[in-house]
Amino acid sequence: MDRRLFIGAAGAALTMPSFVQAQGKPIRLIVPFVAGGATDVTCRLIAEKAAISLGQPVLIENRPGGGGNIGVDVVAKAAPDGLTIGMAAVAMHAINPWLFKKMPYDAIKDFAPITQMVRIPNVLVMNADTAKKLNITNLKEFIAYAKVNPAKLSYASGGNGSGGHLAGEMFKTKAGLFAVHIPYNGGGPSQLAMLSGTVDFTLDNLATSGANIRAGKVLPLAVTTLKRSALLPDVPAMAEIWPGFEIDTWWGLIAPAATPKDVVARLNKAFVAALESPDIKTKFAGMMAEPVPTSPEQFAELIKREFNRYEGVVKASGAKVD
Repeated sequence: MDRRLFIGAAGAALTMPSFVQAQGKPIRLIVPFVAGGATDVTCRLIAEKAAISLGQPVLIENRPGGGGNIGVDVVAKAAPDGLTIGMAAVAMHAINPWLFKKMPYDAIKDFAPITQMVRIPNVLVMNADTAKKLNITNLKEFIAYAKVNPAKLSYASGGNGSGGHLAGEMFKTKAGLFAVHIPYNGGGPSQLAMLSGTVDFTLDNLATSGANIRAGKVLPLAVTTLKRSALLPDVPAMAEIWPGFEIDTWWGLIAPAATPKDVVARLNKAFVAALESPDIKTKFAGMMAEPVPTSPEQFAELIKREFNRYEGVVKASGAKVD
């Protein structure tokens, strides 16, 4: 069932010059995942801010399924009038095109990028009780144990071909170790599996594991960005051991491909202003998420770069869907 949140400001629409905004109609923002996760919450937060600038309501519509492809396809096939936009992410625009045999949309040609929203490092975290029992306090000790005890450790991900799965396979290859991969239906269930002791570790994004890190329930061992994260400055980056090791999570906003440039520019201005507001930065930091406002052109370049980069990553992992 779709869940919708009506967020907006009335009265200001008459001041806006665009034909779309003069109509005062609500904008649908399609979130291709279930409500309550980091992607959903961040979209709701900036939608509230942007609605005030745009002078028209914003409607959050959750369309989960198909690894995010279902919701993104709704955006691809929507009227290019600025009244339907959506959330683009590394999964649907860089990973899924190489993971699925058939895609319902073209990840590059069918969209007009608006702005990147967020960048979040993936982080290797271990069940704190398990780490204590095995006398593991850092990444070096983790790798040493895994090599001496092949297949005794298992890791969870949000599904085959997910960012957490690919990060895990990259890590295993670089470290020269073996651990059993157990896929779950989303990052939340995979975290619960680790907290319960069903699996030993995950390599999911920091927004998913941040609360458990702060609570001491999991032990962070390394982040997967090129440099250490300002959110976890004492946790090393894997690139410190393996130069060039990088895999992180990002998402942003897109419109249908034929959306007029002036409409895209207006949307960009409103959402970038929302991302740059001090209270949004504070709220995102509480979720272990870094706001990354960009121009439409910069976001388009990121999508193309990541699309090309993940071809080899997915093929090396052997992950396939259908």
